[in-house]
Amino acid sequence: MSWSPVTVTDQREEFVRLASTQAVSLSELCRRFGISRKTGYKWLERWQQQGLAGLADRTRRPRHSPGRTPAWQEDRVLAVRSRHPAWGARKIAHVLGRDQQLELAPSTVNAILRRHGCISPAASQAAVPWERFEHEAPNDLWQMDFKGHFATDQSRCHPLTVLDDHSRYSLVLQALGQERFEPVQACLQAAFERYGLPGCINTDNGPPWRAAGQPAITRLGLWLIRLGVTLSHSRPRHPQTNGKDERFHRTLKAEVLGTRRFRSLAHVQQHFDQWRRLYNHERPHQALGLHTPAQRYRSSTRPMPSVLPPIEYAPDDLVRKVQSGGWIHLHGRRIRLYEGLRGLPVALRPQPGQDGVFDLYYCHQRIASIDLTLD
Repeated sequence: MSWSPVTVTDQREEFVRLASTQAVSLSELCRRFGISRKTGYKWLERWQQQGLAGLADRTRRPRHSPGRTPAWQEDRVLAVRSRHPAWGARKIAHVLGRDQQLELAPSTVNAILRRHGCISPAASQAAVPWERFEHEAPNDLWQMDFKGHFATDQSRCHPLTVLDDHSRYSLVLQALGQERFEPVQACLQAAFERYGLPGCINTDNGPPWRAAGQPAITRLGLWLIRLGVTLSHSRPRHPQTNGKDERFHRTLKAEVLGTRRFRSLAHVQQHFDQWRRLYNHERPHQALGLHTPAQRYRSSTRPMPSVLPPIEYAPDDLVRKVQSGGWIHLHGRRIRLYEGLRGLPVALRPQPGQDGVFDLYYCHQRIASIDLTLD
């Protein structure tokens, strides 16, 4: 099987960078990318010998041209700023040192930008540092959300974003036409097949992530839990719980959405694919010590299963099959759960020291509490 067509060189780069982490076997990674082991070894060897230039089909042109007459330092600063208008002095200084071996202090870069009118007083006041926290390892938690939808010339676009909490690696950036179960599931399926399963996915409290007033019972939530992924939700009116994805949305707006007009969803996706590669592999991230997300990300060791695993509970659990309408019977009482669980087995576990109070589980996840002492 050959490489899929978005863009081939970008996929090769992502493949070799993930392979270099050795988080999963090369055979498993080749399976996730849909290529043979021979092809995987070929591109890994070329990358090790020639770097990014070795991933191209024909050209061997290096990324830099050391024989070219060097520009003035201010010209180089302004050139980076012109390509990335939303980048500040620290990012530009880091990239010039990393990519062009031009060492400039961030304060020097900042002075150059100010001198040329690139920084407004309002932008300086808006640059307030965020309070940050993160999970210890890649794939412990993924954050998922929709960026606010916007109009293209043909239709509205609903950008779906999925971000690894530890590394800020962008796992999904997809221009969708609707916020519905089927396209979201297809995007997650592709991400799971490429990167493996996360331990947990956090979303906000709106659709399609959560039905009004009910915990984790949408079709999407049930599918994720069945795969062994824990599902969590941000606290109501506290979007900072998904703070890294919210910050990602601000960056996406500043560097992509706010700078151009789009003809169609395909046109949006073209720009998303180009920028996602830049974000993951080139753009320095201040919260990561000016490293890139790709330098911290590792593939999950939990592969996407080819079939859904069976639902199993402990021997001491009280297991009930949910009937039509979402009903179960427990100790002579008829209790209504959620229609989405119809036909599925659930488990009830008594709460220690609480007579008549049970925790309700679907697979590994507690989804509700039932108190039989209440009328």
